[in-house]
Amino acid sequence: MMALDEFVLWVNAETPYKTPKEYIDAVKAAGPSKMKMGGTGSKQEDQIITVALEKQTGTKFIYVPFRGGGDVAVQLVGKHIDSTVNNPIEAVAQWRAGQLRPLCVFDKERMPYKAKVTATQSWNDIPTCAQSGIDVTYLMLRGIFMAPGVTPAQIAYYVDLLNKVRATPEWKEFMDKGAFNDTALQGEALVAWLGKEEARHLQLMKEAGFLAK
Repeated sequence: MMALDEFVLWVNAETPYKTPKEYIDAVKAAGPSKMKMGGTGSKQEDQIITVALEKQTGTKFIYVPFRGGGDVAVQLVGKHIDSTVNNPIEAVAQWRAGQLRPLCVFDKERMPYKAKVTATQSWNDIPTCAQSGIDVTYLMLRGIFMAPGVTPAQIAYYVDLLNKVRATPEWKEFMDKGAFNDTALQGEALVAWLGKEEARHLQLMKEAGFLAK
């Protein structure tokens, strides 16, 4: 594990919603399947988060899939959808330009980055969704896997190499730019994390009706 990618609930900056509660209340007031949540692909991370959000808040969105996070951000700027759960790096340009507004981050803690992105806000100023009464957390693995059967020496070589990469100024700059959660794991700790996440995803996808019967 090199890092974990965050997910943020975004709305168009021209909407009146300043908090997750205000937006969720509006979704409820509009009625089931009236508000559109845009995301990358179908039955993947963005839609899984959307289903978890629905179950936690008693709402129902129309989920609209697009080819990538860039397309998703553009569609929200154009008001073709009502919200997204884009990664920070996928929507930061539109946030900086005053076109999008972040409401909360789907992590257990606020992002640590305190440098101002806009004139008034940093990533650290965005509350967690849990702080706003939405008990949904979700992070995306960014990591390196090797083929089965590799030797301990081969594993050690790449672990050492990637640890050196993580220690470079360029890596820190990349983490800051993308507002990543810089948690890193390897070996048995990573295997244990993967096992828990696999079980969690099976449950989430089962609840969402995404698994083949």
